[in-house]
Amino acid sequence: MVIGVPLELALVLVAIALVSGVGCTTIGPGGIFVTVALYLLTPLSSAEVAGTAHVTFIAVGVLGAAAYARSGELASTDGPLLAGILSGTSILGAVAGARMNTYVSRRLFGIVLGVVAGVTGVALLYRRRTELDSVVALDPGEWRGRVAFGTLGFSLGVTAGLVGVGGPVFAVPALVLFGVPMLLAVAVAQVQAVFISGFATAEYLTQDAVSGRYALLVGVPLVVGALGGWVVAHRVDPDRLKAALGVVLIGVGLYLVVFPPG
Repeated sequence: MVIGVPLELALVLVAIALVSGVGCTTIGPGGIFVTVALYLLTPLSSAEVAGTAHVTFIAVGVLGAAAYARSGELASTDGPLLAGILSGTSILGAVAGARMNTYVSRRLFGIVLGVVAGVTGVALLYRRRTELDSVVALDPGEWRGRVAFGTLGFSLGVTAGLVGVGGPVFAVPALVLFGVPMLLAVAVAQVQAVFISGFATAEYLTQDAVSGRYALLVGVPLVVGALGGWVVAHRVDPDRLKAALGVVLIGVGLYLVVFPPG
C-alpha cells in the first residue's frame, strides 16, 4: 500500500502521471490522461475525479506560466490584457462547470470525458498534418475582440471545470484560430489554466470532492514529468508525440463513449 492505495495501482498511476507531465510541456494536452486514469482506475466519483485532477493541474499551470513569463511571451503588448480577459471569464466558467458536475452521473461523465478525449486526439492528428491558420484576427483591445475572447474564456472554463481537464487542451488551437500567435497562445493558456484549476478546485473543495491521497500520488510525478518535458521537447520530434498521443486519445475516447463504467 502507498498512502492507502494498492501498490500496483499506485505504480500505474505514477507512470501515467509522468507521461502526462511530459505531454503537458511538449505538445500541450497531456493532463487529460491523468483525468482518464483517475476515472477508469479508481473508485472516485465523477466530482472527485474532476476535483482531484484540477488540484494537480495548478502546479503544472504555475510552472508553465512562469517559464513563458521568463521567456518574454507574456510581456508582449497583448499578453497581459489577453491573459486577464481569458482568466477572468474562465473563473466564472470553471465554477459553473464544477457545480454542473454535481448533476452528472458517473456514466454520463465518462461519455463526456470520452468525447473530450476523442476530439483532442483528432485535433492532435490534424495539427500534425496541417498547421493551424487564423480564421479571423481579433484585437483584445477592441470591444469585439474582448467579447469574443471573454466568451471563449467562459466556455473553456465550463468545459474544463465540468470534466476535470486543463484549459490548454482547447485554448491553444482556439486562440490561434482567433489570430493569436502560437507562442503567445500557449503562454496565455498556461496562465488561464492556473485560474481555471484554482477556482474549480475551490468549488470542488466546498463539495468535499477532492482526494488528497490521489492528488499527491499523481501530482508529484505530473510536475516531475512536466519538468522533464522541457528536455524531451528539444530531443524528440514533437510530431511523433502528437501522432502517438492522438491515436491513444481517440482509442480511449471511443472506449469511454461506448463502454463508460457505471
